[in-house]
Amino acid sequence: MVKKSLLRNYARLIAKRGVNIQKGQDVVIEAELDQAEFVKMLVRVCYQCGARRVVVNWHSQELDVLHYRFQNEKTLSLTLPWEQARLQHYVDTLPARIYLDGDDPDGLASVNRKKLAAVVGARRKAAKPYRDKMENRHQWCIAAVPGEEWSKKLFPRTRGSVAQDKLWESILSVCRVTEEGDPVAAWEEHNKNLAKRCAHLNKLGIESLHYTAPNGTDFTVGMIPGAVFCGGEERTVRGVTFNPNIPSEEVFISPMRGKAEGKVVSTMPLSWNGALIEDFEITFKDGRAVEWHARKNEELLGKMIEMDEGSAYLGECALVPFESPIRETGMLFYNTLFDENAACHLALGFGFPDCLPGFATRTQDEAHRMGINDSTLHVDFMIGCRELNITAKCTDGKTVPIFENGTWAF
Repeated sequence: MVKKSLLRNYARLIAKRGVNIQKGQDVVIEAELDQAEFVKMLVRVCYQCGARRVVVNWHSQELDVLHYRFQNEKTLSLTLPWEQARLQHYVDTLPARIYLDGDDPDGLASVNRKKLAAVVGARRKAAKPYRDKMENRHQWCIAAVPGEEWSKKLFPRTRGSVAQDKLWESILSVCRVTEEGDPVAAWEEHNKNLAKRCAHLNKLGIESLHYTAPNGTDFTVGMIPGAVFCGGEERTVRGVTFNPNIPSEEVFISPMRGKAEGKVVSTMPLSWNGALIEDFEITFKDGRAVEWHARKNEELLGKMIEMDEGSAYLGECALVPFESPIRETGMLFYNTLFDENAACHLALGFGFPDCLPGFATRTQDEAHRMGINDSTLHVDFMIGCRELNITAKCTDGKTVPIFENGTWAF
């Protein structure tokens, strides 16, 4: 059994460093039904951190499958008035939002792909105006709690409870939750190290990045003038720091919409909407994905790319060294929160206005005019490998190595 003291430290990390709950702030937790024991622990910690009210919204993949089976597309796509009122309440009150991820990677595999994509697109579109109003104004954090089916996928020859304990051990390890130290302090030090990487990159004046690898990746992406690399903790416009992803090993930037050319080849499966897309490649022209192929679930990949006008463009370029703690576990997690932190990755869909200088005073429209991509979608996919090289073309004309053989060149 995983020690409760470690789980309490993990809950404390999520509440104090993940969303950094402010005294008197409301907290909303999105969780799966089989996460109840940890959720009770997390709720207690949230109150101990000064939360005014903690609300838990419960979800279930098994129920989702039933809904998709028996409801028609129109009914599933509706965002009802009470749901709109709840979203507006979040805009008005700016709660700290915690998302506990533990889905079965194949949990929605039986659902009709076309129906699923249409419903997800419609609901994301309805939620987008509310999400835009909250951008950079509230703290949020995605962290993981191992569900039984996810655990058994990683440890298929192990009974459910033992598999969950094994996955718990891996999650706690890569999240810097150990018996020896304080995870909050460990993350403060980790944030400092990521900030140093960002500072170095931001001094270079990078105009574009060129990615090459023997697997066929040959790709160039342009940067927004003045945009900056970010990593680790983020900051709201009110000055509250938080860590949106636990774990996180990435340094990232939002590129210029329309400035991407060439082909990228995936190096890990992509878990999206309860199904795995495997062995795929995407070709970009004038910044847009124009051709794609996948050995498994190519149609689903296409539905994702064509979800809306902005979903075929890039919103993020993230740099992650091959020797990251997640990679060193030797595990494929089948979960983007972890797998994206084992490899350099790109993201299709919306970008991050906080990569712009003076983002706190800019509107969403201003950010989009400057080159930040707009979409209802944001999906990370991994392209990093041991042989990946990345070079930067800088505004002073110099070419500078950023990654050599899958890791930092500086």
